[in-house]
Amino acid sequence: MTIRHLPAFTVIGIAQRTNNAREMSPEGIIGPMWDRIVSGNLLDKIPNRADTNVLAMYTDYESDAKGDYTFFIGPKVVSSDVVPEGMIAKTIGAARYAVFTSDRGPLYEVVPRLWQRIWSMPADELGGERAYLADLEFYDERALNPSDAVMEVWVEIK
Repeated sequence: MTIRHLPAFTVIGIAQRTNNAREMSPEGIIGPMWDRIVSGNLLDKIPNRADTNVLAMYTDYESDAKGDYTFFIGPKVVSSDVVPEGMIAKTIGAARYAVFTSDRGPLYEVVPRLWQRIWSMPADELGGERAYLADLEFYDERALNPSDAVMEVWVEIK
């Protein structure tokens, strides 16, 4: 784990409200959202991308890990002047993050395993109290093969 500061940035993509209890049931929306963005080639429709990476973001927290939040998938953009129909633009302020790198393996295994580890960490091991403003999953070239991938989770800390 490392601590990094991230300047403000803007993303464009799709979003929906959910919570962790829902995601651990058959009514979870995160898997279907990934299916929608990949099978619909939605990333290719987003103009002004800053890079080829994809972000999954947990934001607009109602309270903490037990409350509702908005789950968002999309890339960073250099301009949000053009937002494709059915998508939103969101700007995230500059913040401090504890950065964790997953093990290598199938994404459907390494992502939940990394989150379980993070959820079990006390604040001093995490690098500070969680802010519950915006937590990020970064998917770069290491995650191109979903059956043999590495990704990062950035947890915003106070």
